[in-house]
Amino acid sequence: MPFDVDIPNGWTPRIYQRKLWRYLEHGGKRAVAVWHRRAGKDDVCLHWTACSAMQRVGNYWHMLPEAKQARKAIWDAINPHSGLRRIDEAFPKAIRESYSDVEMRIKFVNGSSWQLVGSDNYNSLVGAPPVGLTFSEFALADPRAWDYLRPILAENGGWALFIFTPRGKNHGWKIFEVAKKNQNWFHEQLTVEQTQAIDLEIIAEERRSGMTEDEIQQEYYVSFDAAIKGAYYGVLMREAEESGRICKVPHDPRLKVHTAWDLGIGDSTAIWFVQVHSSECRVIDYYESFGNGLEHYTRMMKADHRSKYEYGDHILPHDAAVADLSTGRTRIQTLASLGISGRVLEREGQIDDGIAAGRSLLPRCWFDELRCAHGIEALKQYRCEYDEERKIFSNRPLHDWSSHGADAFRYLARGLPDDLIPHKRRDRYRSHDAGQETWMSV
Repeated sequence: MPFDVDIPNGWTPRIYQRKLWRYLEHGGKRAVAVWHRRAGKDDVCLHWTACSAMQRVGNYWHMLPEAKQARKAIWDAINPHSGLRRIDEAFPKAIRESYSDVEMRIKFVNGSSWQLVGSDNYNSLVGAPPVGLTFSEFALADPRAWDYLRPILAENGGWALFIFTPRGKNHGWKIFEVAKKNQNWFHEQLTVEQTQAIDLEIIAEERRSGMTEDEIQQEYYVSFDAAIKGAYYGVLMREAEESGRICKVPHDPRLKVHTAWDLGIGDSTAIWFVQVHSSECRVIDYYESFGNGLEHYTRMMKADHRSKYEYGDHILPHDAAVADLSTGRTRIQTLASLGISGRVLEREGQIDDGIAAGRSLLPRCWFDELRCAHGIEALKQYRCEYDEERKIFSNRPLHDWSSHGADAFRYLARGLPDDLIPHKRRDRYRSHDAGQETWMSV
């Protein structure tokens, strides 16, 4: 296939994009492109998908971190140079059979299809699985999406492209390191100085208008060492890593295992498992799942290695004491009937109080790097909302895949004893034992 990419769509890859294009042309299946902002990452992948879909009939997905981002970033986005929608440039009407604006899905004349999806609901996507998958902004995506979809692509011989600018040394950095060590994978890190796609005066103007040096290094010089913008626990998690507190943390059978839950309704439920010794909080395990009832979690706690845990406190958020309108029962009552006697924290006055408690607890935490891997990534990525147009941070956290683990950690920090977290605001909680309710002080 020549560089003119005859779909027909009149598009050819830029000079610095051709190394990736050649790799894909010659049958490459796994590629990690860590390119700077506005380097045309999505455009390359959209046009490659068009070529691939015409050659192999199948389903192709373009996955953003959240499904709601897909419409603005890709589906409705217009190329400022041509005035055309990006999807119209990549998938001209001549190759389309049908088009669904609601599903953000295009079916092609040869039977292939392409759809925009989000990593936030990867395990609930219906229909035939993809044979080609682009992870756009992978560093911000739920990393479990790749774990879930990887065996599908391995089985059907499909390809996967990971495109992003860095967000610290998170799962994006890890997959880039995987690519560097595997000769069958493509990997490339491109800065503005290498591509010359953006005039350096534009970057100088960004600095003058208030863009921080960390943001400049991250967005334009693709640095994995730059701090994550607006991260609540980023510095503290980096300190934990650098001091060796993210390591192997074995279960100590002499100590009780306490849990802290974030209960999802139509969303993920996350649970931390910790043991307290002296001033240490040993975070030995983490579990998160989506779309399951409370019975699933109680079975999980009594199975495999967790069956050896001697459980202590089960710390739950305030909404565990709210009755379900359909049953009249609260979730704390349901858990009690399943053998889990928990205690419910009072509702937070301000979410900042819980985040402050989390910051106080983190320097005392040791994390098991394997069993807590997803929870660790959640704490690294947990951040406040940022208004790109106004260039200001919100006073509330961004709700994405990282929120579940971070919320559960916040409840953990509020629910653990005061002597473990100095200066922690004293909370009250309800203790429930098979339906009996008493007021106690933590």
